[in-house]
Amino acid sequence: MSNTKPVIFSGMQPSSDSLQLGNYIGALSQWTKMQEDYDAIFCVVNLHAITVPQDPKELVERTRRTAAQYIAAGIDPEQSTLFIQSHVPAHAELAWVLNTLTGFGEAGRMTQFKDKSQRHGADAASVGLFTYPILMAADILLYQAESVPVGEDQRQHVELTRDLANRFNSRFGDTFVLPEAQIPKTVAKIYDLQNPSAKMSKSAETEAGLIKVLDPANVTSKKIMRAVTDDDNEIRFDREAKPGVSNLLTIFSVLGDRSIESIEAEFQGLGYGHLKKAVAEVVEESLAPVRERTTELMADPAELDRLLARGAERANEIANKTLDLVYERVGLMR
Repeated sequence: MSNTKPVIFSGMQPSSDSLQLGNYIGALSQWTKMQEDYDAIFCVVNLHAITVPQDPKELVERTRRTAAQYIAAGIDPEQSTLFIQSHVPAHAELAWVLNTLTGFGEAGRMTQFKDKSQRHGADAASVGLFTYPILMAADILLYQAESVPVGEDQRQHVELTRDLANRFNSRFGDTFVLPEAQIPKTVAKIYDLQNPSAKMSKSAETEAGLIKVLDPANVTSKKIMRAVTDDDNEIRFDREAKPGVSNLLTIFSVLGDRSIESIEAEFQGLGYGHLKKAVAEVVEESLAPVRERTTELMADPAELDRLLARGAERANEIANKTLDLVYERVGLMR
């Protein structure tokens, strides 16, 4: 990989048995396009996953399956650095240094922590969940990333990362690149099939609202055919008045690479059943190759481990170079 390309870093948690369509459209499909123009570093952030209780065996399996889905969706391990976060100890080591520079009130103002602690109670929220954004800052700063492709909900965490990098640089000398959040304005938002006012998310109230990348075609088709719409049977895009229909049109438009206007024209005068059937078909055309490649990779653990080990070797080389400099600046023996 050329060192002249700007560096990007991003990752997702292995928090489900399958990524969902929002992950695929909003993150993975965007990352694959960025590989040509950036020195791309992508990570399965399994250290972040243990901020909430996990079954250890399931976590290992989900971590591997998430990495396999990255590759199956188009992340090229020869072109990008792809690795598992826990394979690079420097993430946890730098996070500790950054913890010592972070104010308690500053960490407490992070919106995601406040939301989760209010929803589940402060006693149920771990210290790891509290310091989650600081570990995320370490993830980014280790690789001197200039851009961080994230959703709007992560903007505040990238701003904290910049604040910590600035603070470290001011106190100890220029060490870190200040990253910018790269939040795509043109990427369509995908909503829950059963609650089309809420973003499609692994934390959905019911599985019926999720389109999972690895679900069999018949399961996905059934979910789409049961998607919430409305009573007037008019196929047109209107996020406010017709959120369910608009969501189906968006999915069709993105995966079918068609304008919403052309889809509206094609289905004018037809019922929602026709639209749902067409959406199910285009979803299957898009996800079937990803599902099949993921299955192949999971069936050959030695090859998957080889690819991830190579990525970890590259990541450790970059991360340890940064950590050596940090330790020297701070006065820690290494």
